[in-house]
Amino acid sequence: MKRFLSVVALLGLSGLGINLSAQQTPSTPNQAGSTPQQQTDATSPQQSARSFEGKIAKSGDQLVLQESSTQTAYKLDDQDKAKQFEGKSVKVMATVDASTNTLHVVDITPSESR
Repeated sequence: MKRFLSVVALLGLSGLGINLSAQQTPSTPNQAGSTPQQQTDATSPQQSARSFEGKIAKSGDQLVLQESSTQTAYKLDDQDKAKQFEGKSVKVMATVDASTNTLHVVDITPSESR
């Protein structure tokens, strides 16, 4: 009888260990899966502003920067800063949100005439 109880106890503890191991395994990929997102979030604010050159133009009811070199139209998040340069060639210091094609304006200055 003691031998039977010992076997049952051993099997029960083994099953508990396997069960705990199985519970931890699914959470590991989720944690690993969340790491790249955390890294992405951590690096996004560190994106440095860069220079864009082009002309401020009207697109619908918004002002956009029509970049000279690529002919790409970027939405501008600061419409008030852009308003005074409408129709003019400018240099915009900004970070770009590629997913929305929006420039987060740091500064707008007139371009030098060529």
